[in-house]
Amino acid sequence: MLRQFHVGATGMSAFEKLMVNITNNVSNSKTVGYKSTRTEMENIFPQILSKAIANRENNSAQPSDIELGAGVRIVATPKDFRQGAISVTNNEFDIAINGEGFLVFRTANDETTYGRAGNLNRDSAGNIVDPNGNILQPQIVIPDNTTTVRIATDGTVYVTLKQETQEKSLGQIQLAKFVNPAGLESIGGNLYKETIASGSPVLGIPGQDNFGTISQFSLESSNVDIIGEMMEMVITQRAFDIITKAIQSGEGMMKSAADIARS
Repeated sequence: MLRQFHVGATGMSAFEKLMVNITNNVSNSKTVGYKSTRTEMENIFPQILSKAIANRENNSAQPSDIELGAGVRIVATPKDFRQGAISVTNNEFDIAINGEGFLVFRTANDETTYGRAGNLNRDSAGNIVDPNGNILQPQIVIPDNTTTVRIATDGTVYVTLKQETQEKSLGQIQLAKFVNPAGLESIGGNLYKETIASGSPVLGIPGQDNFGTISQFSLESSNVDIIGEMMEMVITQRAFDIITKAIQSGEGMMKSAADIARS
């Protein structure tokens, strides 16, 4: 009977985490460049190990005894890096990546991070930065006397200065690719960090070697499927309710057993 409670507890814990993940996806459905996550589960090793070992020691060819499940657990929450819809904006620092690749940023603690969100702006020093002040790499400084900024599809940044008609090139945005982007670690702020699972980044020029191109005055929207997430939420809630009832049934059975023992 106690095993029933343990299995139920693992199920409730797993589905609670699944509901948290669904809620996070729905909450970020309007977040620029957000990539949804899915929850992967697996069954915990069934309770047959002792019988299997006993059969092996006795050189028995008989199959193992009845298999009793031991519950479920969360094993991974990988990111879905499918392209989100591209929307048009009126901000000259807004950019979207059409295809593969991540923008590269340097944080305040000199850590290199990666992201798809291109809602950029200019800080007080002229650096192109993300909303949290992380500096785009390679570093590009926009002069104070700039009148217009143009970002080409290959990431080259051009500016026109006051009292000048000729554009001036300031630098080029580079993109990074990973062998396994699903292995990147999310650190918040629409940024990711390299891990052993993701592999090392490969830097390249937008539009070359299968890297995506850059679109100015554009932003990549979240790729969250709201309808799918809401359906998953209903299924998760019902599964949680069923597990709760199973545990309540176990409590009733224990109470009945205790009443019989006292009688």
